[in-house]
Amino acid sequence: MGKELAEHHRVARQTFEEADDALGYKLSQVCFEGPEDQLRLTEITQPAILTMSVAAWRVLQEKGIKADLVAGHSLGEYSAHVAAGTLSFTDAVRAVRHRGKYMQEAVPVGVGAMAAVLGMDVNKVIAVCQDAAHGEVCEAANINSPEQVVISGHAAAVERATKLADERGAKRAKLLPVSAPFHCSLMKPAQDRLAKDLKALTFKDAGIPVACNADAALVAAGEASRDALIRQVTGTVKWDPCMRLLIHKGVHTFVEIGPGKVLSGLMRQIDRSKTCVNVADEASLGKTLEQLAEARA
Repeated sequence: MGKELAEHHRVARQTFEEADDALGYKLSQVCFEGPEDQLRLTEITQPAILTMSVAAWRVLQEKGIKADLVAGHSLGEYSAHVAAGTLSFTDAVRAVRHRGKYMQEAVPVGVGAMAAVLGMDVNKVIAVCQDAAHGEVCEAANINSPEQVVISGHAAAVERATKLADERGAKRAKLLPVSAPFHCSLMKPAQDRLAKDLKALTFKDAGIPVACNADAALVAAGEASRDALIRQVTGTVKWDPCMRLLIHKGVHTFVEIGPGKVLSGLMRQIDRSKTCVNVADEASLGKTLEQLAEARA
């Protein structure tokens, strides 16, 4: 992950070196060589994805690409703030390592669960969560697109909700292989611990407005950005509303930065008329630069 960009672009290589120095271990080695099971540990996954994303962003910057607005899904909101100049990369990579650790430790393994509900209106999913809770936690964690809402909470409540969603007409409801119930009120211990860390960091006013997950609103002030990142730990990731906000602001070309093309897939469900490109390696970088040049021509 990120190895090709680091081999071809000095700024990408320097980004991985910066992360290694900040974390005190060779994150670059884990990203480039594995082992995959180590990369999947959330306190390594989170700084790894952030570093890969910032490396790709810096390569694009070197090529003269500028963003008018930025957004990031969950962890990706930190990458967005680094791109916007709100948060230094060093501070962000250390913060997300702790974020991953705190989220993992907030709920004992097996107590919580998450599930994806496909093909059901978000308000109906919220009603399913309320009816399935039975005094436990069951909440909408990610509003990803009109086709996909992820729910989170106590394992038994989430399992009840998946069955209820199936009964009420969801196209599909399936449990997800995750290590903790992210973005629900069970994450309050993690939110409290992370809040202390984030309050110790310097947040500058953003040079580019950031669409924040918690409110699906643009933030630019440093304090508002910090507050949004704190609330995001237990709050719903309002990705679909964030994307609709950016579209309303006139965005027609979206560049997905980092490993995978999940967000581009979600955009096809939100608004197929928008152009989505991505940067994850040399091939996708070249293709994206070509398409952006054509769009500006």
